[in-house]
Amino acid sequence: MGTPDFAVHILAKILETKHEITGVVTAPDKPAGRGQKLLPSAVKKFAVKNKLDIYQPTNLKSDSFQEDLKKMNPDLIVVVAFRMLPKKIWNFPKYGTFNLHASLLPDYRGAAPIQWAIINGETSTGITTFFLDENIDTGNIISKEEVTIQSEDTAGILHDKLMHLGGDLVVKTLTLIAEGKAKPIPQPQADSLKKAPKLDRENTRIDWTASPEEIKNLIRGLNPFPGAWTFFKNGKKELRCKILQVEIHKKAHQLSYGAIETSKTELKVAVPSGFIRILEMQMPGKRKMEIREILNGFHLKEDAHMH
Repeated sequence: MGTPDFAVHILAKILETKHEITGVVTAPDKPAGRGQKLLPSAVKKFAVKNKLDIYQPTNLKSDSFQEDLKKMNPDLIVVVAFRMLPKKIWNFPKYGTFNLHASLLPDYRGAAPIQWAIINGETSTGITTFFLDENIDTGNIISKEEVTIQSEDTAGILHDKLMHLGGDLVVKTLTLIAEGKAKPIPQPQADSLKKAPKLDRENTRIDWTASPEEIKNLIRGLNPFPGAWTFFKNGKKELRCKILQVEIHKKAHQLSYGAIETSKTELKVAVPSGFIRILEMQMPGKRKMEIREILNGFHLKEDAHMH
């Protein structure tokens, strides 16, 4: 069970093994683009190409999906980036249902573990397989793998690292379960767990009064999607822009935070104890561009600033 590209790689790795895939469950086709044409999920495209049986329930609790489940009759369900399952589904297979989660549980339970690990300045994270239970990301842990987060890694880079690591971990987990060697352990109870809540308009906005490191981590952690954003005020115009890549310049200044210093090829924003030099940015309705492309022919007013 899965929907995005992250799940495709895992499905491909399972296909390489001796395990039989009795069915692939993914999200219903969604309307996209100007014509609102129905588009299949990444997992569905892969499943069609590989002639796998596909199921796209709108309601997981429906009688028709229960019938589909009986038809597939899985010994085990593997969940990767899908949605919350009702107990009568995850409890159906003989060997239960396990999920692949992109963090070292119990830290970073939730919707956006890859992004929050970078936003919070972590130097390592990982991937975990665990059996589903009644709550979100709380079940008994089967296996884990750790990975280093490099100082310039974006969410996109880390996503791909964890995806490849995750494929191998799922296959390892399948083997442990099939051979009766899985030894699931309860997740440690801790009072101060790090969380990975859903990304929204508020928690993806850049705060120019934060430290340069915090600002850079937010931008790295939201690149390429959904993108850290800010209001760019230039005279009477106020644009909502995405900032995708930056450098930190430590330097004393007397400017207000968010104020802009610019030249023909450079745009720097004043922050505590220095500047954030913007390298890549996306203006509303445009593609992402290097800053020199944007500044070419762009007239900045004297009081231009970001907030």
